[in-house]
Amino acid sequence: MSEIILMSDARVAAVPVEECGELLVDVSGSLLVDDRKQKDSHGAQVHLRQGVLDRLLEAQALLPEGLRLLFVEGYRPPSLQRVYFEGYADQLRAEHPQWTAEQVRAAASRYVSPPEIAPHSAGAAVDLTLVDADGRELDLGTPMNASPEQSAGACYTGADNISDEARANREVLGKALSAAGLVNYPTEWWHWSYGDRYWALATGAPAALYGPRELDEF
Repeated sequence: MSEIILMSDARVAAVPVEECGELLVDVSGSLLVDDRKQKDSHGAQVHLRQGVLDRLLEAQALLPEGLRLLFVEGYRPPSLQRVYFEGYADQLRAEHPQWTAEQVRAAASRYVSPPEIAPHSAGAAVDLTLVDADGRELDLGTPMNASPEQSAGACYTGADNISDEARANREVLGKALSAAGLVNYPTEWWHWSYGDRYWALATGAPAALYGPRELDEF
């Protein structure tokens, strides 16, 4: 996809889901895990579908020596996804009272996926960054989860208002993850997924492998 297709786009929702039933697994024994989302998710965030974890491990093996992935968030319960989406949408409505409901939904989806199609709630998406051998996060241009407003758009993967070092680090991260079969959501440099509707649309797959589920359904 050369254009930026937002999560709210009807083309994303139109992708069928052929749920494969793959289980969620705890990644904490396999990847370096950050706990900044622990409070919101109560531990759910350390889970991913097995196929996604397998590809992250493949990507990590492709990184230059001395670098590792830092896993921040994987699975997100649908109820928490709804809280995040509606909270951000409310903020946008207050800041832009002239916007239509569709404009608010589209703008909100730059940063938080609509709950009904959310890759995180399918266990298909991961928010992550890079660290060095001592566990220090590399400069990727913005803090993870910086909104478009907070970052003046620098959160977009292809943003030009970041340093050469940050751009190079994004390229290292993206090269490894892309080679392992994951796709990036281009409004968030840290968000990568495999097997969800957005991945299917981006790669031309006939259907998504994973759809949103409650944790107790796995």
